[in-house]
Amino acid sequence: MNVHIGVNGLAVTPETPKGRAPSIRDVARLAEVSHQTVSRVLNDHPSIRPETKERVLLAMETLQYRPNRAARALVTSRSHTIGVLAARSSEYGPATSIAAIEDAAREHGYYVNTANLATVTPEAITDALEHLMLQAIEGLVVIAPQVRVFDVLAAAPIGVPFVSLQSTGRSDHLALSVDQVTGARRATQHLVSLGHREIVHLAGPQDWIEAEARMRGFLDAVYDADLTLHPPILGDWSADFGYFAGRELSRTRDFTAVFAANDQMAIGLMHAFRDAGLDVPGEISVVGFDDIPVAQHVWPPLTTVHQDFREVGRRAVALLLNQVHGREVLEVEEIVPRLVVRGSSAQASGHRPRYTSVTDSA
Repeated sequence: MNVHIGVNGLAVTPETPKGRAPSIRDVARLAEVSHQTVSRVLNDHPSIRPETKERVLLAMETLQYRPNRAARALVTSRSHTIGVLAARSSEYGPATSIAAIEDAAREHGYYVNTANLATVTPEAITDALEHLMLQAIEGLVVIAPQVRVFDVLAAAPIGVPFVSLQSTGRSDHLALSVDQVTGARRATQHLVSLGHREIVHLAGPQDWIEAEARMRGFLDAVYDADLTLHPPILGDWSADFGYFAGRELSRTRDFTAVFAANDQMAIGLMHAFRDAGLDVPGEISVVGFDDIPVAQHVWPPLTTVHQDFREVGRRAVALLLNQVHGREVLEVEEIVPRLVVRGSSAQASGHRPRYTSVTDSA
C-alpha cells in the first residue's frame, strides 16, 4: 500500500474501500477539508485559498480521483460539454478541426461529444442533434458542408449557443470561416499572372457551401482578367473524379490550366494528365485547394491554397465559450487563406510575366 505525504507534512495512507472508485468524501478526508470545499475546488470557485486548493488537488492525485460528470452536472446544472455536429469527419479538414476543438476545449475544462453525420438527410441531422442534446451540451459547433444542414438547424429548437465553421450568410448563429472566395480568387490570379488565358475550373458539388464560394472566387478572377469562361465541371471532391475529369479534358486540350476546388481532385487530374502523356506544369498547370499533407509529396508537388484547420478549431471554441459564459462577442473576422506555390504551376508557353502574382511561396 502506498504512503503519501498528507496535511502538515504527515505521512498518511489513503484508505479507499476495495471494489469502488474513490469519492469526493474520500478526497475530503485525505485533504482534511469538508466535501463542500472539494466541490468548490472542482468548480474553480474564487473563494478557495491557493494552499487549500493545492492540498485538495494533491489528494485527488493520490487517490486517482476522477470527478463524475453526471453528478457534477446535476449539482451545478453545467455539463462542461461541447457538442460537435460534423459531416465528412474522416476527411483531413474536418478531422483536423475536430482534433483542435477537442484540444482547446480540454484546456478550458470542457469535454467534447461529436455526432458524425453519415448522411445529411433531415432525419439524420435531427437524430444527431437529439443525441447531442441528451448529453446536456452547453454549446454546439457545426462542421457541415451543405446549405440544407442549416435549413434543418434553423427549424430545430436547439436552445444553446452554436457556431458554424461555414459562412452561410444567416443571422441566427455565429460563423467562423475561412475566406474561400479570396482563396479561390488568389489561386486563379496566380494562373493569370503566369499568362494562362484558358483556365478550367473543376468545382465541388452543388449545394456545398465551400464549393459555391470557391467557384465565386474563380469567376471573379476570370471576369477581372477578361478571360473566356469555360463551363465549370462539377465534381464530387474525390481523386477518382479528378482522374475521370482529367481523362476527358485530355481529349479536348482547349485549355492550359486547371483550378481544382480541392487537392484530391487536383491530384487525380495530374494522374490522368500523366497517363495521357501530358506534362504538368510544362503543358498544363494545376492548382488545388486545402493543402492536405500529401499535396507537397505528389509529383510535381501541388500548388494549392492553404487553410489553417487547427486555427479554425481553436477560434471556434473561444467564440463558443464566450457565448456560453455570456461574454460580449465582437465582430468575427474571416481567416484569410494563403497560396502556396509549388511545382505544379508554371508560365504558359511563350508568356513573359508583366506583374507579380499575389502568392506566398513554400
